[in-house]
Amino acid sequence: MRRSRFTDEQIIGILREQEAGAKVADLCRKHGMSEATLYNWKAKYGGMDASDAKRLKALEDENAKLKKLLAETMLDASALRELLSKKLVEPAAQREAVAHLQASFGLSERRACSLIRADRTTIRYRSCRPNDAALRGRLRELAHARRRFGYRRLFVLLRREGETAGLNRVYRLYREEGLSVRKRQARRRAVGMRAPILVEAKANARWSLDFVHDQFANGRRFRILNIVDDVTRECLAAIPDTSISGKRVARELTALIEQRGKPGMIVSDNGTELTSNAILAWCAERRIERHYIAPGKPMQNGYIESFNGRMRDELLNESLFFGLDHAREMISAWVTDYNIARPHSSLNYQTPAAYAAGLRAARDHHAAQQTSSARWPLAPVAPHGVSPAKTLTAAG
Repeated sequence: MRRSRFTDEQIIGILREQEAGAKVADLCRKHGMSEATLYNWKAKYGGMDASDAKRLKALEDENAKLKKLLAETMLDASALRELLSKKLVEPAAQREAVAHLQASFGLSERRACSLIRADRTTIRYRSCRPNDAALRGRLRELAHARRRFGYRRLFVLLRREGETAGLNRVYRLYREEGLSVRKRQARRRAVGMRAPILVEAKANARWSLDFVHDQFANGRRFRILNIVDDVTRECLAAIPDTSISGKRVARELTALIEQRGKPGMIVSDNGTELTSNAILAWCAERRIERHYIAPGKPMQNGYIESFNGRMRDELLNESLFFGLDHAREMISAWVTDYNIARPHSSLNYQTPAAYAAGLRAARDHHAAQQTSSARWPLAPVAPHGVSPAKTLTAAG
């Protein structure tokens, strides 16, 4: 507000001169003001003395301050209503909110920061990170090629290619690109006392068998016989067919033994193909110990169940099979990738083939350093749930 060059006492004195009989024109010429100003003073201060004028001036100043405070409060309330639906936790959101308040309400940076309780250094910060375009592009390519891989496995694949970015940086880009994998629903967990099966840390110590079911594009169903080495986590065989009998299972196991050697134990559920006379006779003939899990307890065969889940999540749910030959081709390629290229989290993100090679090398070194009577250490414990003491004695 423009400040008058006349004080309240001077204004009251001029009005007193006019009331004493001085002409308006002479007063205006004497004090250097217009007649309109004099009449405005008379309308405002007529009949007052100096103390009354000062009190009126003080009231006007206080009223102006209250109006300004009310206007600012209403402006702040209106600005906050604009931000009710926004979370102002991350610095990027705070910067966006401050820019919106400055553009829409004309607020200063200081006032906008105090309104949302943000530090001005945070608002003024400008990122100096290097350009991540190449890394983002490669991360998207890997995520689209392996749609069920999380950021940890993608990080391992990037490291294999020579990428030097750390895990936290890869995770940040993974989140910003919206590549998160939908999680499965939590399963019911078993309760009670559990006893693990103990085996030596070597290949062929124990094999697990199980069947997986799926269907072709025409609706015809087929099944896959999966065989997994519980120590190295290698998929030894994945055999798809429309029908797999007990005799077929025995033939496939015979061919597998000719390639890899005899297993110490074979674990499976109580399916009709795996409890048939052909399988029992085959085990007795080759003197291979069989262990059947308790009915309704699939976690007692947890390694093969975990493998089945990975196969269904990464292959069966993501692929459309047009025939048995097509299914065999795709399953064979996936198994090769699973054994050679796919990082396994329980093996410290090594591949099963690399882990098996490391076990063989460590075993050879141990044999060279120790006597033949020395006992090889135990492998990580098997899935929980197996309690018979006979099984522990035979397997350990």
